[in-house]
Amino acid sequence: MTAGLERSVCFDCGRERLLGILHPCAVPSRLPGVLIVVGGPQYRVGSHRQFVQLARGLAASGFPAFRFDCRGMGDSSGVFPGFEQISTDVRTAIDTFEAEMPGLAGVVVFGLCDAASAALMYCRSDPRLRGLILANPWARTPSGEARSYVQHYYGRRLLQAAFWRKLLTGRLNVIAALVDFLKKLWSMRFAAGARADFRHGTFIDRMLLGLEQSRLPTLILLSNQDLTAEEFRTLCSSSEGWRRAVGQACVTAQNCAGDHTFSSSAARQQMIGTCVSWLRQLGMSPAWRLAQVVEKDASKSGQLP
Repeated sequence: MTAGLERSVCFDCGRERLLGILHPCAVPSRLPGVLIVVGGPQYRVGSHRQFVQLARGLAASGFPAFRFDCRGMGDSSGVFPGFEQISTDVRTAIDTFEAEMPGLAGVVVFGLCDAASAALMYCRSDPRLRGLILANPWARTPSGEARSYVQHYYGRRLLQAAFWRKLLTGRLNVIAALVDFLKKLWSMRFAAGARADFRHGTFIDRMLLGLEQSRLPTLILLSNQDLTAEEFRTLCSSSEGWRRAVGQACVTAQNCAGDHTFSSSAARQQMIGTCVSWLRQLGMSPAWRLAQVVEKDASKSGQLP
């Protein structure tokens, strides 16, 4: 067990003081560490204590973990700048992680929801990263949201017995439901279109650039019962750029049981197990071993930043 090794770590991010929890391994290893970036509005524990359990599961499997509160969240000072502006938080957290674990063999960033989006926007700027784990990335646009509702939510509702019971017993406001459906259908069909959603410089553009240009080994986890995951699937199927990006050999997409936050014990354990299996494969890959040799030689020659 690694729970007894856990300790809190305070560190500075600009003028603010951030708090993190370090999860070392019982036996030191030359495996990557995992920085857990929390999606908002949550703090380092997460819904259903999911980030605590994730960090402990990783550490017990040989992968040190570090979870922390961004500025303005949880026990960290300051004002939360929004997920598009937390690159400084992530960078200083990685600095602290490496300082606390000197033998760390690179860092993999885990992010849920908008933290996954933030990780994609950050990854091109930090050569220390060795991979990304992106759980239900946030990629919401007006037409994408409408398309997901029409294709998934309303379609499932028609197959549910509860829907027909409400309809036949008069407990369903048919007019309101129909108006809502037509509004979303209009948005899907007649909004300015997918290209208008992805104007140059939007956060979705920057996410795509991160995935395309970093070429980092990436695990994408998509829940089966989550609208955010459905929106991301819709984005990847409707955009040629995203289709190419997720089709890269370095990207693995995995469907997962459960909802957005893996709230059931079974879904959470499956998610943790998937992360551990992928990290083990990453640690054994020739590309990973080559990166370690290059980094070691550069460190000896003083060329590392």
